[in-house]
Amino acid sequence: MTITTFKNLHQRQQVAHLDRHGHPLAERSEDGCELRLFAVENFYAEVWRSRGEDAILFIHVFDRPSGLSDYLPLISLGSYQ
Repeated sequence: MTITTFKNLHQRQQVAHLDRHGHPLAERSEDGCELRLFAVENFYAEVWRSRGEDAILFIHVFDRPSGLSDYLPLISLGSYQ
């Protein structure tokens, strides 16, 4: 699925697609919201929820690596031997 096709889906369909095809990468908090980042095919989807709520406020979709900058401090590569 392309990023354009995903953006044109209803939010329920976007969530279903993320459940089936998304790969969770990281979570963070911002402005009283909980954000969860997914890799999906050739783009990323960031799901925004109010802290402590199940309802999704919106899904931010992007395909530029610069959108990942807020998540980089959360990633620990560790040492592999």
